Amino acid sequence: MAESKKWHAETLAIVAGRAPSPGGPFNVPPTFASTYRDGGDLGYGRWGNPTWSAFEETLGELEGGYCVSFASGLAAVSALVASVPLGTTVVFPSNGYNGTRGLLERLEKEGRLSTRAVDVVDTQEVLNAMDGADLLWLESPTNPLLGIADLPAILRAARDVGVTAVVDNTFATPMLQQPLALGATAVVHSATKYIGGHSDLLMGAVIVAEESRRDELVEWRTTQGAIPGVMEAYLALRGLRTLPVRFARQQRTAAELAERLDDHRHVLRVRYPGLASDPGFERASAQMGGFGAMLSFEVRDAESADRVIESLRLVVGGTSLGGVESTIDRRARWKGEEQLPGGLLRLSVGLEHPVDLWADLDEALNAVFANS
Repeated sequence: MAESKKWHAETLAIVAGRAPSPGGPFNVPPTFASTYRDGGDLGYGRWGNPTWSAFEETLGELEGGYCVSFASGLAAVSALVASVPLGTTVVFPSNGYNGTRGLLERLEKEGRLSTRAVDVVDTQEVLNAMDGADLLWLESPTNPLLGIADLPAILRAARDVGVTAVVDNTFATPMLQQPLALGATAVVHSATKYIGGHSDLLMGAVIVAEESRRDELVEWRTTQGAIPGVMEAYLALRGLRTLPVRFARQQRTAAELAERLDDHRHVLRVRYPGLASDPGFERASAQMGGFGAMLSFEVRDAESADRVIESLRLVVGGTSLGGVESTIDRRARWKGEEQLPGGLLRLSVGLEHPVDLWADLDEALNAVFANS
């Protein structure tokens, strides 16, 4: 982590990761190199890259720690899970990111660890599950139900009993919360999502509070070969530069759409922590700097949800999120997500005009339920 300056996140997103040099470029260029001449610090392409370093310095500044980049979000998750001893007990969200749950379930089947699934919104359930556990994995907001965990209370309790606590901050981004400051051991991101922001790269990142932990993660990345591509790191860094303005606009539009969907006669329920009626509203208001750009809403059943997606003209059906375009996905169609309501639709709000987005959603809903 570079020497901290009392600048706002919007400023850090622009200036961090740039080594000033007279006559040099504003942006750190992509360094396409597998081999370096003797006498320098790098030596070989798997050990390091200036483009990775610039990205890591910038995201580390925004999260308040030391960043290590990886080939994907799941590679970043794997690096953290791999650091725990055999026989470890892991507490994880029962309704969280499918990739993390799938990885933990596979490792449990192999006998490498045991798991305890919890509803992270239920603070007492989480605290009880930490008894005898080694690793606590949290999401807040959760994917795709947008549940809000009481991060200050849970992370404080984890620290008191010596449990390693990881927070997946992909949905909130460092624009809304910095879990390391609340006591998390590590923060993980799928940089594929809001950080990259343009649906054109796969990348992940881990941010830790201690330099020694950073060094351990770098060693794991080097020996396992889970390195990011140079162009991916360059694009992710460019995405970080505009994250504050992109995310602010997406968040404003998401709040407007959530309010409108909440009043729609064909929508059964909206899940968005920015709604005053949402169970997570008070908690999110207290611990976050905003409510994010993800929301989920429910219609009658799976068939109706699929027809809504087919009827949309502007919002695009797709399983990823965080890009400049709005995307929608019926999550229960995926393996490992069958427990979700069949009619649940997860909406990632992009940068299109909110009037156009609402017209598209409203027309699709009315077309599907025209005879209801």
